[in-house]
Amino acid sequence: MKENVIISKYALLKLFPFIIRKGIRDRLKIPKLERNFIFESAISHLSEYALKGGAQLYVPAGKWLTSHFTIYLHKDAVLLASQDMSEWPVLKLTPIVWQRKRRSCWKVIRLVCGLLLVTLLSSEVAESRKSKSVGTSFEYKAINCRAYSASLTDFGGVGDGKTSNTKVFKSAISHLSEYASKGGAQLYVPAGKWLTGSFSLTSHFTLYLHKDAVLLASQDISEWPAIEPLPSYGRGRDAAAGRYTSLIFGTNLTDVIVTGDNGTIDGQGAFWWQKFHKKQLKYTRPYLIELMFSDKIQISNLTLLNSPSWNVHPVYSSDIIIKGLTIIATVPSPNTDGINPDSCTNTRIEDCYIVSGDDCIAVKSGWDQYGIKFGWPTKQLVIRRLTCISPESAAIALGSEMSGGIQDVRAEDITAIHTESGVRIKTAIGRGGYVKDIYVKGMTLHTMKWVFWMTGSYGSHADSHYDPKALPEIKGINYRDVVADNVTMAARLEGISSDPFTGICIANVTINMAAKAKKQPWTCTDIEGTTSGVTPKPCNSLPDQGQENIKACDFPTDDLPIDSLKLKKCAYRIKHA
Repeated sequence: MKENVIISKYALLKLFPFIIRKGIRDRLKIPKLERNFIFESAISHLSEYALKGGAQLYVPAGKWLTSHFTIYLHKDAVLLASQDMSEWPVLKLTPIVWQRKRRSCWKVIRLVCGLLLVTLLSSEVAESRKSKSVGTSFEYKAINCRAYSASLTDFGGVGDGKTSNTKVFKSAISHLSEYASKGGAQLYVPAGKWLTGSFSLTSHFTLYLHKDAVLLASQDISEWPAIEPLPSYGRGRDAAAGRYTSLIFGTNLTDVIVTGDNGTIDGQGAFWWQKFHKKQLKYTRPYLIELMFSDKIQISNLTLLNSPSWNVHPVYSSDIIIKGLTIIATVPSPNTDGINPDSCTNTRIEDCYIVSGDDCIAVKSGWDQYGIKFGWPTKQLVIRRLTCISPESAAIALGSEMSGGIQDVRAEDITAIHTESGVRIKTAIGRGGYVKDIYVKGMTLHTMKWVFWMTGSYGSHADSHYDPKALPEIKGINYRDVVADNVTMAARLEGISSDPFTGICIANVTINMAAKAKKQPWTCTDIEGTTSGVTPKPCNSLPDQGQENIKACDFPTDDLPIDSLKLKKCAYRIKHA
């Protein structure tokens, strides 16, 4: 069904034949019109941006170009000229006195006006004009599109890799925050090397990186302000005091996107790693991206390099999509976890490739008595199509800071290469909290130290004030459909003597041991559960239920709420200076 859009009191198309026939006049005296209020109001508002890069007015389709703004019409829309003659005003034209070369002028005039008319009526010509204009067009999928877009260079950004752009980012985001209630805004980072310290995002906002854009983290510590420790941790991880603000930071936000065409964020972490090893840090190292107390978050299609510490850290947040990230850190490098959802609800992590000096994904929810008191769990987490290389840690870790609880984690289609363990659960006496209802299926593992690892003696504590009676609850841990080769040890499963890990289910698992594998492929203490179709034979604490139960450890078939969040196609055009 075509949409019919009636535009009345708009005489431009009727005026063109009249102008061509009668000649150009130097003045057009147009009587006052009662124009359509919506168009009048919209165009009047958008005219304010004529000298600021122009504006765009979207009408459901064609492309009608005029000075400084574009009206987009849906491909099936039809503009119908009104048949009410009262809506077509007669214009009084004042003649001018022609001097010489009148006939030549007429030819030029008729040619120019004819071209203008054809341009207005032909969408193909409009497309041709657009393709020849100077600018960059791009599109991507996002939880929301933005009404306004500006380039970092509009605010004085310099992409030479030497000039600090910290103030530029702050100024640009502050300005664009004014559009939060007007459809939101996007800050486009063009090709170049953009040196910057920490800066904060705003709500209803997108930070977009061109494929050849590189954000370089400053090595000037004065550009990294210190903030308080996380309340669920009670202290910094590297030092008892606070922590340096993350490179890209935000708190109490809604609808915030950090994305690009695989643009790069380089944390230049060696500067921080050296200070960490020499114990020269007053505060905990910054992360590359951290969003706190926020919702409706998207972090996608980026390359993250050499983070000072963790790469991506959503914390105390909900409704999160993390997709299409390439994360690479030097191995070894201290605590360079890939993605750490921390006290978050309704999170989806998909299609990520991570090389890490620590866990590729670490699920957390607070540390000891601070996490217990804060009481904010991580739950409803989906992890899909992850590829991980982590010689010194895990593809997926649960804990060790899990004192607020971790529940309903679903991981599938996981590939790990040259990684210490496939899935690791880390906890300790004094942690409290729980890890339960964990489901993992479809893991392909190559060159591993352990396939499965659980420990109840991961001893690091926030301080000496933890409660030794606070015991963690570990139950309902399900693994199925796993193939692994060149493995040193199948599993190391160690619960707590007064607090065994229960409800462990492992099914349809084939583990091919390495030439120099441990003689005892399984070690199990203080655990309870079952297995089915597992090779090599598990320990006695996990009795085999037989091939008829090969489909045990069922993976949930219902969708979590985050799966209902669909991405929209967003298209933009940035004018070049």
